[in-house]
Amino acid sequence: MLMVFVFCALVNLLPARDRPAGTKSAPQFEYVKSSFDWSTVTEKNPVPASQLRSLPRGVPKKLPAIQYRFPADPSSAGNARRRVLAGRRNEVKDAFVKSWKSYRQYAWMSDELTPVSGSGKDSFGGWAATLVDSLDSLWILDLKDDFYDAVAATARIDWSNTKETACNWFETTIRHLGGLLSAYDLSQEPVLLRKAVELGDMLYMAFDTPTRMPPFWLDFKLAKSGGLRAGSHDPSASTTSSSLEFTRLAQLTGESKYYDAIDRVTKMLERTQNATRLPGMWPTSLDLQNFVFENEEGFTLGALADSLYEMFPKTYALLGGLDPVYEKLYRVSMETVVEHILFRPKLPDQADILIPGNIWVRGDGRIDLQPEVQHLACFVGGMFGLGGKIFGIPDHVDIGEKVTRGCVWAYNAMPSGIMPEIGGFLPCPSKEACPWDGETFEGRRGDTLPKGFENARDPRYILRPEAIESVFYMYRITGQVEYQEMAWDMFQSIKKATETQLAFSAITDVTVDGSETEKTDSMETSMILTDPMFQNVETKEFHMLRGSVTSTRRKYFRGIEITIGPVCQLSEP
Repeated sequence: MLMVFVFCALVNLLPARDRPAGTKSAPQFEYVKSSFDWSTVTEKNPVPASQLRSLPRGVPKKLPAIQYRFPADPSSAGNARRRVLAGRRNEVKDAFVKSWKSYRQYAWMSDELTPVSGSGKDSFGGWAATLVDSLDSLWILDLKDDFYDAVAATARIDWSNTKETACNWFETTIRHLGGLLSAYDLSQEPVLLRKAVELGDMLYMAFDTPTRMPPFWLDFKLAKSGGLRAGSHDPSASTTSSSLEFTRLAQLTGESKYYDAIDRVTKMLERTQNATRLPGMWPTSLDLQNFVFENEEGFTLGALADSLYEMFPKTYALLGGLDPVYEKLYRVSMETVVEHILFRPKLPDQADILIPGNIWVRGDGRIDLQPEVQHLACFVGGMFGLGGKIFGIPDHVDIGEKVTRGCVWAYNAMPSGIMPEIGGFLPCPSKEACPWDGETFEGRRGDTLPKGFENARDPRYILRPEAIESVFYMYRITGQVEYQEMAWDMFQSIKKATETQLAFSAITDVTVDGSETEKTDSMETSMILTDPMFQNVETKEFHMLRGSVTSTRRKYFRGIEITIGPVCQLSEP
């Protein structure tokens, strides 16, 4: 289930609670309140009521159109194309249904399905992460009976019933709270919002620290006693990229405390943006006890830092453009990214692509590029495309295309048709074309790597969504049919290399043919959620949701991105 993400986008226009013929009628959900009410905990480091920051007020701005205006094509060729795409969509939906049925049969109410051995495992507190994270996909794919069964089960989740003493605050926010909010926005089922508020109150307690910054782990005992402390070397993404969930929760409930909490994190980012070794960006790890960032050397758009940057244009849109800080954070950080992080690799075909690498800023000021591609960083293409449209920066759309095509190039280059988790290149000295000297390198198995790759340092594929996420963005933004074909090729490769009897599994090595891969018996919640993304990059037959905010999903909305603000004026096909 490749994770979820938000921007002004698209979804099949289905009225709330609309049930097609044959589905269950008027389900009644038994709401079971969690055994501990976190809203009753007294904060040790409270914000006085008079100082709580409220959602920005005013008339939301009319943001630029995001989606390409697709023309109608009533020709015979157009009709034939639509039939081809309909067949593809059905095949993708079948892949989702296969995974979902296996989860129901073998891992119901567990966090994850083991797709080879057929059992359940709990990696995220034991709160049915796959179930909660699949709710919006079930709705979008029009699997309403399954959706309502899942809602009934969700209504009984007890957030205090866990074998763990702490939860990963970031993962719980994006998978569980984000899943509940997006499903509520789509379906308007009140029980989902009630469960979101219960969980939101628990997660809110992570901000009860002396600096009002959340820690990486939400230790339940310390949270109840007021003993939490922010970390001194925490991943930057984990503590700074929950603005969508908490902002949306504040919008839905009218509770200022949720927005106040996340706004303090945002304002901290604004204060420190130029107080690092690479002004404009924040280091991969942050000292959130002392706010001293100058000692950290590493900077990246990949693991541990990715969604810090991803949230800027999305939260700007969610707030209707009423808080200019998110545009400022985006513009300044992306200037640094373009100058230092993005590089052009040396390739035999001299393809005009860009790759997001890693930067190390040494104590003497020397800036060293680590010319690697991380699959996780492939979201960058979509981020540039979205930011370019929202903030009126055409060059960013072009950059987004080059980064997206860079990840697609990496997919196509590998024997499996899938890019590695981490792979290295030789960089060109600038972003202009440069000659390739013909050098080849060996992989871990002693085989020669595809021309252009220096290494496949981590050759796994762990069912990540980021590359197809950006392909989806660029198709919707540019209207270029070529992206549909890219997506279809990617889907076929992933299916061939990862499919098991029950579902789909992470694999150990993408440098082999897809028919020869070794499965690891792992399927994170992001996998079956990927299918709607593939499905809906294959169509433009969508109406655009307007009026209400319909989702806070972050990463990549299973193939269908959901409108995140009433100001998103998206063009209809």
